[in-house]
Amino acid sequence: MSENKSRPTQADAEAAVRTLIEWAGDDPNREGLLETPKRVAKAYRELFAGYDVDPREYLARTFDEVGGYDELVVLKDIPVVSMCEHHMLPFLGKAHVGYLPRNRVVGISKLARVVHGFARRMQIQEKLTAQVAEAIQDILQPKGVGVVIVSEHSCMTMRGVNTPGTRLTTSHLLGEVRDDSRTRQEFFELVRSGDR
Repeated sequence: MSENKSRPTQADAEAAVRTLIEWAGDDPNREGLLETPKRVAKAYRELFAGYDVDPREYLARTFDEVGGYDELVVLKDIPVVSMCEHHMLPFLGKAHVGYLPRNRVVGISKLARVVHGFARRMQIQEKLTAQVAEAIQDILQPKGVGVVIVSEHSCMTMRGVNTPGTRLTTSHLLGEVRDDSRTRQEFFELVRSGDR
């Protein structure tokens, strides 16, 4: 949003939902739908909470005492819930985030928070994947970063081509994870380990 334009109010959001209910052909004043505009606005506030945070700030606190550890750190199966910017329908899946530390590490919960912070915005999966990887690279300055996201998109499964079960896989590799074939292979093996 531009700086000189104020954010619409809760009442504005609820009015928009009432309009959509009417547009769909139903009556927003019937008993089952009376509270729906309020519930939808509240749900959207949660789904778009990423606009109210800077996910990069989660990476600010690091630990220098790593005992000489210089191998890949990989956090797998981070839940991803995001909204496709093209249809405002959710895509859900898992993120796998890894980095090759230079001389400091970050608490692993912070990696999940970075994913969640960027995911809770309207966007495409490709952009989300790149945002997570580039934030880790910029803030932690590791030797390399790898991010893989696998998700199912409601815009494909509920409408359009109606293909439930299809999954989109995106990856963004930086530094040695991209450039060194052994490190890249190790990263992808660690991401795949435990898959059935």
